[in-house]
Parts: sequence; structure tokens; C-alpha cells
Amino acid sequence: MNSSHAPLVADVVVIGGGTGGYSTALRAAALGLDVTLVERDKVGGTCLHRGCVPSKAMLHAAELADGIAEGRDRWGLRSVVESIDWPALVATRDDIVHRNHRGVASHLAQAGVRVVRDTAALGGPRTVRTAGSGTWTARRGIVLATGSRPRALPGPAPDGSRVVTSDDALFAPGLPESVLVLGGGAIGVEYASLHRSFGAHVTLVKAAERIVPLEDAEVSRHLRRGLRGRGIDVREGTRLLDAEVTPDGVRARIVSPRGDTTTLSAARLLVAVGREPVTEGLGLAAAGLGTDARGFVAPADWSRLETSAPGVHVVGDLLPPPSLGLAHASFAEGMLVAEVLAGGAPRPVDYATVPRVTYASPQTAAVGLSEEQARAEGYDVVVGRMPLTAVAKGMVHGRGGLVKVVAERAGRVLGVHLVGPHVSEIIAESQLIVGWDAEAGDVAQHVHPHPTLSEAVGESFLTLAGRGLHQR
Repeated sequence: MNSSHAPLVADVVVIGGGTGGYSTALRAAALGLDVTLVERDKVGGTCLHRGCVPSKAMLHAAELADGIAEGRDRWGLRSVVESIDWPALVATRDDIVHRNHRGVASHLAQAGVRVVRDTAALGGPRTVRTAGSGTWTARRGIVLATGSRPRALPGPAPDGSRVVTSDDALFAPGLPESVLVLGGGAIGVEYASLHRSFGAHVTLVKAAERIVPLEDAEVSRHLRRGLRGRGIDVREGTRLLDAEVTPDGVRARIVSPRGDTTTLSAARLLVAVGREPVTEGLGLAAAGLGTDARGFVAPADWSRLETSAPGVHVVGDLLPPPSLGLAHASFAEGMLVAEVLAGGAPRPVDYATVPRVTYASPQTAAVGLSEEQARAEGYDVVVGRMPLTAVAKGMVHGRGGLVKVVAERAGRVLGVHLVGPHVSEIIAESQLIVGWDAEAGDVAQHVHPHPTLSEAVGESFLTLAGRGLHQR
């Protein structure tokens, strides 16, 4: 323990150094607060070290492999991927992660954030006990940002090789010849897409009736069609009965919606059935707090993300819905809490306008309500659609895709939904459209560049406004 006689005091103490935690710390320090950030591992959290950043780095490499195949099959480029140098690919990925980590650590140091490498738990509503540095007192408040971990299924435990989770799939040895992916949310779809691009035979099993079930049903169908067109065996409404590790990998029994049982074998089983908050050892009871039935720490005041213990705030994956468990939402939550602790009155996070993206091939991206959600909420809905292949750049890509706009009849835009190549890069304007309550006619006044995929977004709004140029 710390033997110094000086009391350990800060304005703000943050427990957890992932996206939510370090964004809180950086913003609070920028506002003049004295900040201590306690992180038991490396700052950056799951997103930087095991999730968003390394997975997108490898998905970029997968896209390059797909591009070489497209060059050969579609464009007459006599090219081929002779082999994949796995150590070289991993080295590039790790360099990207390392440089990002150095950048975050440097930002924290330059901002004057005190980073303590330690485990921490609440000692009360204003105190944080650490294993090595002592007990800290927070003058303004405490921020809980301990993140999440992959949910487990009954059956063989992850071993980092034959049975893996989304946290360790990227770090498993080599490239498997076949992969069985359990889970058809964004994470499962992305990993299925990645492994297929690298040549694996992939089976994707989803218990729900469709993949990416939180997205618009039409987008889900387009994504399923795109994945199957790439040779991925997508099985929706299918449950895992049991699985066992074999000398060559895994063997699993699944049951179809009709009740048919099938046995599948694969070199690797990848479990991607969601994530759960990490709260054990956090000492919630010391501050009079607990978790809900799903393990989340719910705020008493969503506008401040403050719990029922005054001065104790929560950000990131510890939050239940409507928080989204997305890194960019965590950034916004961290900045909000920092501004609250600095005495400000920031606007609450508008989760309805936070973009949602699946970085598979094809990609999906969305903001706002799906058609089904809008109708269920009682809106008089009109829908505008534009195939990406109806614009020149979509024809160049030649991979299909769709723009779908959901709006009130003679009213505001409620949701924008995209599926196709690179749509993650053109969703940002739709956040402004939905967030600023724009109507189709408002957007139709703005000119989109030609030839681009974004042109299809503009054309969708022209059509809804009765000014369609290439479609009626």
C-alpha cells in the first residue's frame, strides 16, 4: 500500500481505461479537473487491444484479398493471392494497435491525467480502493467504466485455439480451414466475413430468425444475400444443441427451425453471442449500488449518467439499453459525464442518432428507426429506396447494395439504412439528417457529388421529395 502521508485525492477518479473511461479522463482534464484513471491492464480497453481496431485492421487486409479476387474474376487482372504470410499480417495489425496505444497514453500524459496501473473497487460513494496505491478520494465524482467481456455458452471452454471468443479470435494461431461462427450480430457477421475472405469455409449459425436482428429487416435480407453470395453458409433460426472438442477441431450439433438436427465439424468454433458487463470485484455495494437482472449498472439519471449514489457515474458497456455498447457511443458518454462533473449542463446523449455499423462485406450502416420500429411507434410511414447499382459508382463496385430512407408522410426523416460496399464511410450525414429532424425536401436541396455511392443517398431523398431524377 502507499506509505506516503499525503492523502490520495483527485477531483475525478475513473475506474477503467477503455473508450468510455479515457474519454472521460481526457475531457475532464481539458476542463481543468484533476483526474486519476485506474486501469488494471492497458489504456484503450477491449476496443483498442482486442476488438474494434485490430479487427478492422484485419478486415482491411481481408478486403484487399477480396479485391485481388475481384480483379481476376471481373476486371481481367491476372492476379492471385498465392499465400498469406500470417506472421507479416499479424505484425502489421499489432503495429497499428501499438501506435494507437502509444497515442492514447501520450494524450493522457499531455493532458495531465494521472494513470494508475492497478485494480480498483468502490470504498464508498466518494472513495476508490486500489490494491497497490491506496485509497483515493474523489472530490467531484467517480466514473465506472470497467467494460464488458464475451458471453459464454454451455459447452467446451475457450482454449484460444479450437474454441475462441471475439476477444481472442484474432490472436488464435494461424488461419483455420473451416470455422463455425455462433452468433449473427455485428461481431459474428464481421468474423464470418473476415475468415471467408482469407479462404476458410464458414458456417454462421444464428438462433434468432435473422442476422443483425437489431437492424431493418430489409437490410438484414440484403446482408444475408451478400454473405451467401460469397459462399458463407448462413443458417438463421438455428440453435446449438451441444459441441465437443475433437483432435481436429470441434464437432457441434445444431437444430434447424423445422426441428432437423445436423452435425457440423470445423477446425475452429468462434463464439460471438454478445457481451456482458464486468462488475465483479467493483464493490458496488459499498456505494449502495447493484446491477439489474442482466448485470448492467443502470443510471438513475440518464441525462447525467449518474447512478442512485450521488457522484457515481457510469459509462460504456456497463450501461443497459438504450446505450448501444459501441465505442463511439462510449466516447460521447465519457465527454458528457466529464462536463457534468465540471459543473456544466451538457445535452444528453441522443442514442437514436448514434450510427450503427457492421464492417462485413457487404457492410451495413444505419441511424434512427427501422421501418418496423417506425410503424410500431404509430408513425404514418413512407419509404424511399435506391439500389446502389442504380448509380454509376455502384455499378463500378458491382456488389449490389441499397439505400433505404424511412420518413413520416410529409414529415421528418426517422431513419436511414444502408447496405453495400463502404457504406460505413457515408452514414455520417444521415446522423445529422435524423438528429436535426430534417425532412426529405430539406436534404433534397443539397447536391451530392457524382460519381459516388453517396449519390444514391441524395437520390433517395430527391425521390421522397417528388423530385426523383433517375427513379420515380
